[in-house]
Formats: sequence, structure tokens, C-alpha cells
Amino acid sequence: MAEKASGGVQSVERAFELLELITNAGGEVTLSELSSFTSLPLPTIHRLLRTLVSLGYVRQLANRRYSLGPRLIRLGEVANKQLGSLARPHLKNLVETLGESANMAVLDSEMVVYIAQVPSPHSMRMFTEVGRRAHTHDTGVGKAILAQLEDDAVRDIVTRAGMPTPTEMSIGNISDLMLELKNIRERGYSIDEQEQEIGVRCFAMAVPDAPTPMAISVSGPVSRVDDAFAKRAVPLLQSAAEQISAQLNAAAAS
Repeated sequence: MAEKASGGVQSVERAFELLELITNAGGEVTLSELSSFTSLPLPTIHRLLRTLVSLGYVRQLANRRYSLGPRLIRLGEVANKQLGSLARPHLKNLVETLGESANMAVLDSEMVVYIAQVPSPHSMRMFTEVGRRAHTHDTGVGKAILAQLEDDAVRDIVTRAGMPTPTEMSIGNISDLMLELKNIRERGYSIDEQEQEIGVRCFAMAVPDAPTPMAISVSGPVSRVDDAFAKRAVPLLQSAAEQISAQLNAAAAS
């Protein structure tokens, strides 16, 4: 059950708890599944769901399951834009110091979505369109985010999304992914080793204590993004991630 906010309005807290439970279940649940996830009485769950359905924040499907509703899309898009605006100065500093493209992405159900980018000044550079959705298992930001999650959550995400292999360097099975995530947890950052595109390497780091799973990265051609680059980039990524985390939590506290 979600932690209750001190001094909050109980019905609002409960409604958001249900939305979070639906999200954690992959975006679609039955009434009985929701009931098993929370200590709320079944009549209360049903009443809250009716209200959320009438407002468009939840949908009842033909098979009687409940899913997230279309009105949440606009809220998410605006929130992502705000997160991107907050992160952009930090990404700009990374680009100015390192000379390679910098990105920020958040976990959106079973995929990552890029919400901010500052491109490299080089003519040959890595370019990721803001708004692009990508798999978690073969991207630097995705693996950095997965490394912050419990193993069961990781398995659920990649099972729902699938594990395509865009290049021969891509991880294509869960056991190899779990080993990679163990290495990331020990190392503190992830590497996209030409897993999205041959000739492109990416270093990424999760933003700690973020309100939603997110990560930042720097990427570029392997000819420039090498071991020497990593020695410079990793401390800067860590500093940027910590500063972004501090800003997010300060905003939440206020």
C-alpha cells in the first residue's frame, strides 16, 4: 500500500494509490487484482475506479479489466517537458565539458522515453529524438534504470517488452541481462557497447532517489568515446545526476 502523505486528503491519496498500482502492474489490472494489492475495501476501490473512469484517468476495457486512461497522457507529457527543462542545463554542461551528446530518459511502463537532449557540436554525433521510446535492455539509460530495480520487476519489464537485438552486440536473453545488471550495480554506471548502433558507445547513470526511474547519458562514436573518455565522463555524470536529484527532491519538498 502506498505511503500516506501527512495531512493529505484521504480520497485523493487513495485515488493516486490505485493509479500507481495499475501502473506497477503494467498498466492493466482486474478489480480482484487491485483488491489483492491494497488493504482498501472492495467497495471503496470500486467507487474510486468509477470516479477515475468518469474523469478519463482510467478506462474499463471490454474484458472488464481496468487500464490507465487517455487523460493521463497529457499530464505525463507536460511533466516530462518540465523534467527535461530542469535537466537541460546539466546536460549542456556535460556537452560543453566532454564534447559529446547528452541525454535524459525516464522509464515509461516497459520502455524508456527520451525527454531531453543536448547534441554534440561535432558533425559526426549520436542523435536521439526527444520523445523517442526505446527498449531498456539494449540502451545505456535503460540498463542504468533497470539496475535500480528488483530482479522480479526487471523480468516483468523485459518479458512484456521483448528483447530484440538491433546489433550483434545486443543482449538477447534475461540471464545475460541479469549478469550485466550485476556488473552495473558494482560499477555504478552502465555502458551501451554498440548495442543500439554499431560504432556508437554510451555511458549512462541513474538519477538517485528520483520520483520516477530516470537516467542521464553521454554518447558518441567509439573512436572518441573510449576508456580515456570514460575516466572523464563518469565523475561528471555522477555529479550531474546528484545535482538533478537534489533539485527534484527540493522541488518535491517545497
